Amino acid sequence: MEKDALDSGEQDMETLIATHESCLLRYAAGIVGDRHSAQDVVQNVFIKLFRQWQPGLQPSSSIRSWLYRVTHNEAIDHLRREKRRMFLHARQAESGELAAEPGEADGRMEAVLAAVRRLPEAERQVVVLRLQEGLSYQEISRITGRSEGNVGCLLHHAVRKLGQWVKPPGAVQKGGGRP
Repeated sequence: MEKDALDSGEQDMETLIATHESCLLRYAAGIVGDRHSAQDVVQNVFIKLFRQWQPGLQPSSSIRSWLYRVTHNEAIDHLRREKRRMFLHARQAESGELAAEPGEADGRMEAVLAAVRRLPEAERQVVVLRLQEGLSYQEISRITGRSEGNVGCLLHHAVRKLGQWVKPPGAVQKGGGRP
């Protein structure tokens, strides 16, 4: 009987992972800016979930928010570790610009992704959750711990910055009015 309960718990965990893994990977990649690092982040999230998982526990509606919150925290911790590493590497050797000029075909997408990476952490987080993950302001509020109004404000400012930084080829900024 105990083995059946364990098997059922493992199946619940596998189902939960299969359901949320890809969206958490996209979210983490949006924060850390690297697919491979995002995989490490999400792996750590599921390890934490596994450690807290109790046999017979059924996933609740709040598990999604918990997973995004823990993913956010893990991603920020990852960025902090990487920032320390970069600082230490910069001390040893002066490095040049890492990003090359984007090509014609993927230049626009690269420019947008580079612009998103330039956003402050809070703005980058809400942009990824809203535009890439399609979450509501309420869901973003629960994940980030910010009010819905603050989420809207951050998103508004982030989108304005992105619009200024990434202009279509040949666009000319006109004074005062909107295009």
